[in-house]
Amino acid sequence: MATQETNDDRIALLQGTLDLLILKTLLMGPCHGQGVARIIQRQSEEVFLVDHGSLYVALQRLEDRKWISARWGVSENNRRARFYSLTKKGREQLNEKTGEWRRLTRAMDLILDSGLKGEEA
Repeated sequence: MATQETNDDRIALLQGTLDLLILKTLLMGPCHGQGVARIIQRQSEEVFLVDHGSLYVALQRLEDRKWISARWGVSENNRRARFYSLTKKGREQLNEKTGEWRRLTRAMDLILDSGLKGEEA
């Protein structure tokens, strides 16, 4: 369990970004839900902590959209778990959503890095 101090350093995921992070994670290969959450947390250097309630709702939504598929298997803990895989449609969405995210972050960088040059007078 994370401490309060650690939680304060984490950033809440923006609406829609969890789907993109899940798709990107599954690009590496099939994974169960708990594994997806751990990979996102580790790759974000512990900044993102994925709430399990949000994760499983997102996984169901992505499966309903046919962006991922699921099958039952056995986890590394020898427990029954659903393993999720990226579909062809999911790869297409990953490419599209990645492009959208890059445009958004570029626009944010342009604004945040612009300084106050025009307002100094």
